[in-house]
Amino acid sequence: MAVRKFKPTTPGQRHKIIGTFEEITAHVPEKSLVFGKKTSGGRNNVGKMTMRYLGGGHRKMIRIVDFKRNKDGVPAVVKTIEYDPNRSARIALLFYADGEKRYIIAPNGLQVGVTLMSGETAAPEIGNALPLQNIPVGTVIHNIELRPGQGAALVRSAGNFAQLTSREGKYCVIKLPSGEVRQILSTCKATIGSVGNSDHGLESSGKAGRSRWQGRRPRNRGVVMNPVDHPMGGGEGRASGGHPRSRTGLYAKGLKTRAPKKHSSKYIIERRKK
Repeated sequence: MAVRKFKPTTPGQRHKIIGTFEEITAHVPEKSLVFGKKTSGGRNNVGKMTMRYLGGGHRKMIRIVDFKRNKDGVPAVVKTIEYDPNRSARIALLFYADGEKRYIIAPNGLQVGVTLMSGETAAPEIGNALPLQNIPVGTVIHNIELRPGQGAALVRSAGNFAQLTSREGKYCVIKLPSGEVRQILSTCKATIGSVGNSDHGLESSGKAGRSRWQGRRPRNRGVVMNPVDHPMGGGEGRASGGHPRSRTGLYAKGLKTRAPKKHSSKYIIERRKK
């Protein structure tokens, strides 16, 4: 995976940096695993705008991605690596030995033609999904479950990875990309390797229009509004607006928003870095 720059033939091209798409092997998704995505434009069922700055954008197809990896013991061959407009990572199409087809998040280094497995008997190799209790300590992992059988909830975006650092009784200690260290049940599944498309963070849109293609409308700042519209609005000239906060008065810098008595706090050994 690499990125490419363009000759500045237009103002938009001057700052545009995008991926090369060299790892993608198919340009049409598997028809049985897609359905149309309906967009609301930020409106609710009576047409009232409840989310600002949404609307427009190119039509998208939802690819049904398998985050549970529950076909244990059935080998699957990687048929294609594809682009998915709904996530930063690439996806891989698997053909299982029993004829079923499924999409998974494509890990870094996955090649077409490789055979993958899931379950307790699978080898700890790139792309295989195993319970944490069967993964060697120190292994780089992604697509981590929080509850057994729930499906992967953590470490799913491009370039991310976590590390299995140790075991404590029926729990495994995982270091997450944010820097948080937490315990997760050993019976939860995770996939070996890091998520692919690791250069996604180096990409730059180059122009506002690319955001419009993705369904994002212009977002105006609170300090340019009037006092009736925002706590930071008003003032003579270009007033700074005081303390950064949301439209409802919630501070944006340094205010802890995590519930103090949240059930899962007891599993967190070290909080994420600020």
